[in-house]
Amino acid sequence: MGKLDKPILQLLDDYKAAVFAKDLDSFIALYDEDVRVFDMWGAWSYNGIESWRQMAARWFGSLGTERVVVDFSDPQGIVAEDLAVVHTFVTYKAVTADGVDVRSLDNRLTAILRPHGDGWKIVHEHTSSPLDVETAKVMFNR
Repeated sequence: MGKLDKPILQLLDDYKAAVFAKDLDSFIALYDEDVRVFDMWGAWSYNGIESWRQMAARWFGSLGTERVVVDFSDPQGIVAEDLAVVHTFVTYKAVTADGVDVRSLDNRLTAILRPHGDGWKIVHEHTSSPLDVETAKVMFNR
């Protein structure tokens, strides 16, 4: 696995900014029209940009005055001319309007990207967290 190039790191920064701002259009702009997402929450998959847009609108709308700070840890990947694979640990931390931490959880995230214009778009995203083998409960913290 190697270091990621600037356009892919920029996409991760844009993801963080869009989530924090609850900017639905900026968030959705990171994804390809034909995106397929295997998200941890609520559905086996989201197929196509409109399905993913509806999920993101529900997520952002559910936050009320809270914001979500996203932190990517140890992003790695493989970048080729017409395809990139990125995998990283990600922490989602809810904060109040005053910046007080409310709750957080960690996920593992893998994304497949393809070039689009002068950047990249996510064509597939998969998030997960491991299960404790003794309790079968999801482990939300690394």
